[in-house]
Amino acid sequence: MNRASENLNPVFDYIERNHQAFMDRLFDYLRKPSISAYGQGMEEVANYLEIWLKRMGFTVRLVPTAGYPVVVGRRHEHSKKPTVLIYGHYDVQPPDPLEAWVSPPFEPTIRNGRIYARGAGDNKGQHFANLLGIEALLACNGSLPCNVTLVLEGEEEMGSPNMADFVKENLDLLRSDLAIVSDGPVDESGRSRLEFGVRGIISFELWARGANRDVHSGNWGGVVPNPLWTLVHLLATMKNEKGEVTIDGFYENVLPPNDLERAAVAEMPVDVEKTKKELGLSHLDQPEERSYYDRLAFFPTLTINGLHGGYAGPGSKTVLPHEAFAKCDIRLVGEQTTDEMFEKVEKHVQSYAPDVKVIRQSAMEPSKTPLDSPFAGPLFQAITLGQKETPQRVPAMGGSLPNYIFTKIMGIPAFVVPYANADEANHAPNENLEVERFYKGIRTAAAMLTFLGKSQV
Repeated sequence: MNRASENLNPVFDYIERNHQAFMDRLFDYLRKPSISAYGQGMEEVANYLEIWLKRMGFTVRLVPTAGYPVVVGRRHEHSKKPTVLIYGHYDVQPPDPLEAWVSPPFEPTIRNGRIYARGAGDNKGQHFANLLGIEALLACNGSLPCNVTLVLEGEEEMGSPNMADFVKENLDLLRSDLAIVSDGPVDESGRSRLEFGVRGIISFELWARGANRDVHSGNWGGVVPNPLWTLVHLLATMKNEKGEVTIDGFYENVLPPNDLERAAVAEMPVDVEKTKKELGLSHLDQPEERSYYDRLAFFPTLTINGLHGGYAGPGSKTVLPHEAFAKCDIRLVGEQTTDEMFEKVEKHVQSYAPDVKVIRQSAMEPSKTPLDSPFAGPLFQAITLGQKETPQRVPAMGGSLPNYIFTKIMGIPAFVVPYANADEANHAPNENLEVERFYKGIRTAAAMLTFLGKSQV
């Protein structure tokens, strides 16, 4: 620990001296829209990253996919050191609604110690911090303490539809010992995190149809089937009042937490009453006896994202709608798979409402890395030094990232080391990243590579 810390002192001094230069460059990056939803600026930003990485001495390829290219940079200098794959995504969410932004989304602004811009937290600010940490190491030492492969994706905000094929087709190019992803927020308390897993997700729609047009609810009510009622009754068969999902086989392949995971969750602080107050809640979702972090780390969920059909305008319109649809998602854990869960949903709908159509949408497998991975120790020490506090060990975060491409396709451990504040407002107007967290991210990136390079793994 001390030897690695001493080696990092000049690097941390360099980062401190270059605060303003780093911020100026982040602003330049954030000014470039790269909205994958409708393709704005994607090529420009991919080319921008290519030029920058080449200047840092990386061998760079823009690897085409069926969608937007993946930027891959490699700097391999050590035959006996680990190779670290660092992942990020250069695409951002659309900025709508524009009128809700205090300052324009692609004109970065600092207010009250925060950088406000689309992509500040998700994900440009976070992977940019990792790249600047690499640059600081090179500026001070002339080389990196371990081998590095950079993977910057352009479709994460679309569900990473082409990443699995990209990885399968480029296994030799990407060969690494572990993967690090900096995305998502730190704990609500502000404490940093070392996350070992993510939940998977499937999204789908349920479509019900009645007559061939909307009809009068008086003239036809009680005669014509109402597709909204069809969906209400169907959805009621999928989850009961106790909070249990009642799709047959839903909890198969949900593994109980092991002792290390249970101990890690027990150490994660949470103020449930504060959370309820901030969200305006009188109680948490069922089942009541399930603890807060158990819900997020160890259990799958079924969510109705929206239920649509009929008239939703002002006043009253006594209409019986001719069609209705529900948008849903399921978060997956453990050894559950997306194909398995789609099939179970389809079988359930066929049994209870065979005329309802299931439309599969996006899907992402869950991912899990053991807490006793040999890389966990060096990372924990590095994060402690870079963030100036010990991180929480989190068995799995509640959200989803494409980490399965590392753990299940490449067969390597994957870790999430987030830098953004808990209230970053990612995907929303006024997205932001605390200035101090940006600089701590640069320090942490340099520290992680240094500790991994000195490890005996």
